[in-house]
Amino acid sequence: MIRPLAIVGPTASGKSALSLDVAEELGGEIVNVDSMQLYRGMDIGTAKVPVAERRGIPHHLFDIWSVTDNASVADYQARAVAVVEEIIARGRTPVMVGGSMLYYQSLIDDWRFPPTDPAVRARYEERLREVGIERLHAELAEIDPEAAGIIEDRDPRRTVRALEVIELTGKPFRASQPPKNARPRWDSVIVGLRTTPEWLNPRIEARTQQMFDAGFVDEVRHLVDSEGLIAESTAGRAIGYAQVLDYFAGRMSLAEAQERTTTGTRRYVRRQRSWFKRDQRIHWLEAHTADARQALEFLA
Repeated sequence: MIRPLAIVGPTASGKSALSLDVAEELGGEIVNVDSMQLYRGMDIGTAKVPVAERRGIPHHLFDIWSVTDNASVADYQARAVAVVEEIIARGRTPVMVGGSMLYYQSLIDDWRFPPTDPAVRARYEERLREVGIERLHAELAEIDPEAAGIIEDRDPRRTVRALEVIELTGKPFRASQPPKNARPRWDSVIVGLRTTPEWLNPRIEARTQQMFDAGFVDEVRHLVDSEGLIAESTAGRAIGYAQVLDYFAGRMSLAEAQERTTTGTRRYVRRQRSWFKRDQRIHWLEAHTADARQALEFLA
């Protein structure tokens, strides 16, 4: 039986490079588990592997949404499960790679999404308009710190959704999710890249510098002018994109936008590191020495 391999871990830890090496060894195909790489045109700022550098390996679930689309974990789950099963049916090995926590869980676990109530959601959306996203996210943190820990503090849509689920179920947002250590879907093998701040922080700073040197500001400007990117959208709140949009709006200098991209990435990495650490199914490799041979040993 073909067992998919998932590669997870913090931003800038080397997941994409390792996934290419692993897929090449297996004759596998890569499935995206990065929520922002789902968006067309968000290339430089998400460190999306260019098509010319994909070594002829099929890549799935990249560039499927417009930057004006709202992100949907449920939509992603339906698409991703179908893609993985189609790859397996052709006798190939899916290599699932990314660090978006809820997207990973929706794919690896049999997550049945809780109900919605338009009236309850409308009430929290009205509260959002009254107090703003920072205050609403703080209110979520007061009643469910774990939910607030995995939802970006500038993400109004998921903040509202978490509050809606908590009210409808009477339980923490996490309680609506599957057990963290249940058997993975398809009996998948999960490999994580372990990092330390001392090793990863310089990589984050270098990657941010490289983004801005490679034309990141022009990429964002094109998405605004030609694709309709706005700060209030899911895509517009992505780390880096939000800061450049603030620069365009005159709320900060370009140097400040770059610095806040770096610090925002570091803050996000701390959440990723804490969240993935609790998943006991993950086989950990040291990011600075990890290679395909080590990862493939867990498939044996």
